[in-house]
Amino acid sequence: MTNVLSPATRRAADHAAQTPSFAVISGAQVQQALAGREREIVELVEATYRLHGAGNTVNPPSYFLRFPDRPSARIIALPASVGGPARVDGLKWISSFPENVTSGLPRASAVLILNDHATGYPLACLESSIISATRTAASAALAADWLSRNRSRPARIGFFGTGLIARYIHTFLAGTGWAFEAIGVHDVSADSTAGFCGYLRQSGATAEVTVHDSAEDLIRSSDLVVFATVAGTPHVSDQGLFAHHPLVLHVSLRDLAPEILLGAANFVDDVEHCLKADTSPHLAEQLTGNRDFLNGTLDDVMCKRVLPPADRTVIFSPFGLGVLDLAVGKYVYDEAAQAGDLRLIDDFFHDLRRYG
Repeated sequence: MTNVLSPATRRAADHAAQTPSFAVISGAQVQQALAGREREIVELVEATYRLHGAGNTVNPPSYFLRFPDRPSARIIALPASVGGPARVDGLKWISSFPENVTSGLPRASAVLILNDHATGYPLACLESSIISATRTAASAALAADWLSRNRSRPARIGFFGTGLIARYIHTFLAGTGWAFEAIGVHDVSADSTAGFCGYLRQSGATAEVTVHDSAEDLIRSSDLVVFATVAGTPHVSDQGLFAHHPLVLHVSLRDLAPEILLGAANFVDDVEHCLKADTSPHLAEQLTGNRDFLNGTLDDVMCKRVLPPADRTVIFSPFGLGVLDLAVGKYVYDEAAQAGDLRLIDDFFHDLRRYG
């Protein structure tokens, strides 16, 4: 019998005959794939930043779902695509419900959907709060390294906000070779402060740990300050607190009054993403009517297009890019697949024949 299909049609038919698979990867599997691999993940995040800087990613604006009856809560969609070796598309769907903390639940929960680069079919759903915290912490550790290369390496770190993100940031700093003489801690919640101090003891941290009653004391006593709060509006406005020119990881993005930024050197992960949604950099842009206060991106620093000053406060304000979640998520997927631990749902896709 003569085959009347064209070569292109035959290739399409052969391709369609391969039933797509779909996996669900639990938080326990995610943690197992990432635990103890801080250096490797920081290198992955650096490589992804470089891909992003070179234009080998797609990272559209995030979409914020807000609720009139729950004004403090939001769910954010972060679609993205990563080129290079990963070659994966996908979406992070992450909720932030600050009221969860009062009942003992973490503020954030998330899932990550990975899509096959060739077919577009979803290939996995991963628990993603751990992935999100991991890429945030890896980004912070990477920034701390690059932004301190032109100054004395910070030896006194202060954590303003002591939740899950602060814990992950400390883990990644320790896991990439940072050692501190002193660790300062400040949080409006005594329970959070006690929990974080307990984590520090269990982690084997040898630095002297000081709980500061005031934010002012914490900032003045630290040459590396980490803001990891759930603040929705700026609450730190005294420029004099930064007279000693610390390195600031402004991870929670809305702690600092715009005047603080205007007196500092400012670096972001992505300009267009960071200057929106009433972040502190966005407020600084609204106040001045321009973006002259920005010195560049972290990729600019890594590519040596910009040198961070040694004699000014340096602030890193990362919006958090979906491409980082995809890169870390694909890493987890590949680790689970290589270990034979993918939990496939064989009948997830149904009715794949176009004409029945």
